[in-house]
Amino acid sequence: MTEPTQPRATVAGPGTPSRTRSFVVVWLIEMWERFGYYGMTAVVVLYMVLAIREIPLFISLGITAVANGVFKANPANLVSKIYEGDPAKTDSAFTMYYMAVNVGSTLSQILTPLFAVWFGWHSAFALCSVGLMLGVINYAFMRRNLAHVGSPPDFAPLDLKKFALVLLGCAAAMVFVILVIQSTDLARKIVIAAGVVALGIFVLLFVKGSSPEKKGVVAVLLLTVQCMVFFIFYAQMSTSLTLFAFRNVELRWLFGYSMPAGQVQVFNPIWIFILSPPLAWGYEYLARKRGGDLSVAAKYALGFVTLAVSFFLLVFAGRIVGPTAKISMWWMVLSYGLLSLGELLISGLGLAMVARYVGPKLRGFVMGVWFLATGISQYLGGVVANFASVPQEVTDPATSLPLYMNLFMRLGYLAVAGIVLSVVMLPILKRLSTPATAAEPAVAAAA
Repeated sequence: MTEPTQPRATVAGPGTPSRTRSFVVVWLIEMWERFGYYGMTAVVVLYMVLAIREIPLFISLGITAVANGVFKANPANLVSKIYEGDPAKTDSAFTMYYMAVNVGSTLSQILTPLFAVWFGWHSAFALCSVGLMLGVINYAFMRRNLAHVGSPPDFAPLDLKKFALVLLGCAAAMVFVILVIQSTDLARKIVIAAGVVALGIFVLLFVKGSSPEKKGVVAVLLLTVQCMVFFIFYAQMSTSLTLFAFRNVELRWLFGYSMPAGQVQVFNPIWIFILSPPLAWGYEYLARKRGGDLSVAAKYALGFVTLAVSFFLLVFAGRIVGPTAKISMWWMVLSYGLLSLGELLISGLGLAMVARYVGPKLRGFVMGVWFLATGISQYLGGVVANFASVPQEVTDPATSLPLYMNLFMRLGYLAVAGIVLSVVMLPILKRLSTPATAAEPAVAAAA
């Protein structure tokens, strides 16, 4: 969207580090942060099935939630700042940035479940903390390469009073989150309120925007709704799919290796590595043959097709399974491959979508709203996963299998609804995006 002329946020001069060095700092921070986060998601659900839900657990989850909220929107916005005004470089940078997520998640989802098996749950969570500490240490040594990047307030002297208020706000937010996660009813009300706030922000931006900006806001809103649907599926990796692997998947497979159930999630980043190059080549091929890449809405539609097939595939595997009621690990490999392809087609466009339709002045703020929307949808994903809730005393795979098959069938139907929604939005988004992209240089991140 068009923005009034703003002073350049990135201050450069003689001796200023190269943009590549600045980007490497952000890349490493994101990699180590994702190492800690995905390591936790690999084992936390399994831990909670055994663990006694006491105050220390809720405190840990509260700290994690607030810290992630404070951190999350900043690295992507810094990448936009580093390469601001250079769309081609921004395209490459966001692609590499997305790879940082997958490098961190691959390492942690391999190691953390093994630590849980070998040394216990506390060692597994400690490993996640080590990853976060390495990220902080890395920044301490390399921060000079990022010191010139930011918005005007970043270069002003630190206001200790405001900093104290931020710390106080974080402490209050942690207490609030601890209370919320202990009450299902309160959590539901908070999610509804967050959804109203997110929608209200979009309405405010629409009312105050110019004509091209209004079209961009509507486009972002429509695409955000579709992203929210996707994250319901994404949340299944650390919830229902992990528990399904624990109860109804034959974990002993290649060369007799018995894979910890939490480690099954590592198929996701591995497939991302495998699928990204041919998908990028496919986009380029279509651009040469058709004179233009597929639209964002078309990619979303294809993404929902792969999601539907992924869950219907698991239903098929469950229907033909033998008397053990445990499917082969290869079905999970294939299902995760389709899920990962859907992620590349849908989730990989999320940050690019914001960068494309929102000007620099509001980009960080709207990215925060987008992450709020994804957080809401991940909560909804947890609610959906509860449809296959298995009583703790149930250990017979034949009893749990029908519950998971019913859930996966419903998810398949939800993905079909996502396909219909994406197809319906194709002509709408085409009308909205043409003037918007003309007003703001396009950024294609991880797509």
